[in-house]
Amino acid sequence: MPDTDVTAYRLLYELDERFDRLIASIEAALSLYEQQSPLTWAFHQPVVATDWLRKALLDMWHQEGQDGRETRNYVGVIAASEALMEAIVCINQAKAHISELLQRIKSLSPKAFGEIKQRLPKRHPYVDEVMRQSGFARLHLKQCWRQLPIAEAPVARIRLAWYSSGRSIKRLSVQEAERKLAQLDTEAAHVRIQLRKLAGLPSDEVLAQVQAQAPLMRANLFFIEPLPDGHTRRAFNIAMPLFVPAHEQRLPHINLPAPQPPAQRTRARRRDEKLEQTPFLPSLRIYRYKDA
Repeated sequence: MPDTDVTAYRLLYELDERFDRLIASIEAALSLYEQQSPLTWAFHQPVVATDWLRKALLDMWHQEGQDGRETRNYVGVIAASEALMEAIVCINQAKAHISELLQRIKSLSPKAFGEIKQRLPKRHPYVDEVMRQSGFARLHLKQCWRQLPIAEAPVARIRLAWYSSGRSIKRLSVQEAERKLAQLDTEAAHVRIQLRKLAGLPSDEVLAQVQAQAPLMRANLFFIEPLPDGHTRRAFNIAMPLFVPAHEQRLPHINLPAPQPPAQRTRARRRDEKLEQTPFLPSLRIYRYKDA
């Protein structure tokens, strides 16, 4: 076994301990939440189930047919006491420690990294039992380490809105694009056409591969008092419950967007859009830059 694999497998034991600490920190926060019963708002749920937060914080597995890049959302707002806020900070610290170690293991040994999704759930009967009863087979690592949003000061109101225009852009060389096309069916006419188009580009031209991102909920927080830096509001993406300091034992004013994101793009195209509007290599969602 290569030395990098040996090191990675040793790190798996450290990951076991960090996962244990994450579960312990979640249980500590849930215990506080269940004791204190703070005011809670959940998206399009007139009555919030008593176990809603427990399900949200312990949802760490893949559902059948779920894209590994997708995560399930638990949009909500909780007016938290100081003790509960501190417990949530502890959860985020534990999640950050797991994320950092996962990256180290992945860089050292993809083989060891591949075993994590089956290994960790078996350490905790609750997680393992839910996975077995529901037919879930693997831990969803992103849902394991994604952070819980925390407001840094009391909030007067929260404006929620769907954001459906997100995308990731990866820069590629002509050679990298050619290798990606070569992995497709090069006997297909549409692939041959794209290969010919690519061959006509300068070898040093930079291209862009675009990946549309799933719609997400955006929260604009308006603080009761300006922050130390002078800002009066802050924006968050909230796929998970947002914890705000309990102010006068009430929730901030929260608007209610539609239950589903809009089908069409929600923002007008920017006038300074750098990419051409039509993909140059449609099969790979690759575009040219306008100034190429």
